[in-house]
Amino acid sequence: MQFAAMSTKFARMTKTKKISLGMVAAGAAVMAGTVVSAPAASAATPAPSGGNVDTWIKESLKVMHAKGIPGTYEGIRKNLMRESSGNPQAINNWDSNAMKGIPSKGLMQVIDPTFNAYHVAGTSQNIYDPVANITASANYAAHRYGSIDNVNSAY
Repeated sequence: MQFAAMSTKFARMTKTKKISLGMVAAGAAVMAGTVVSAPAASAATPAPSGGNVDTWIKESLKVMHAKGIPGTYEGIRKNLMRESSGNPQAINNWDSNAMKGIPSKGLMQVIDPTFNAYHVAGTSQNIYDPVANITASANYAAHRYGSIDNVNSAY
């Protein structure tokens, strides 16, 4: 989309008040010519030790099934790819949670209080750990929606 067309569309969206804080931030980033992405991992958030999305989902499913947490590979993968595109170090520094000082983090884009409340024993306490992040998020989704499979948008 060309710059002029984007500004017209953005202006029209703001006039109709059908716009979210995330849309404002994304629009501002586009207008400024920048791309918002996850920062590189810092020493405080070590990169996960090997693996890939397929491995992390399967490991999480083992823990989930042992703990009675419902969910399927397809349900987890769908949400994981929508939330982080498979980047375990993803962090959202622009939405309403970030504005409150609690940005969404990791593969499933969970905030610290939710991760801590729904953390599953036997997984890492590190929110950036792929298996811990997936499992805590699936546990939250199970309590709120019945299963991660029932989540079709940000949760």
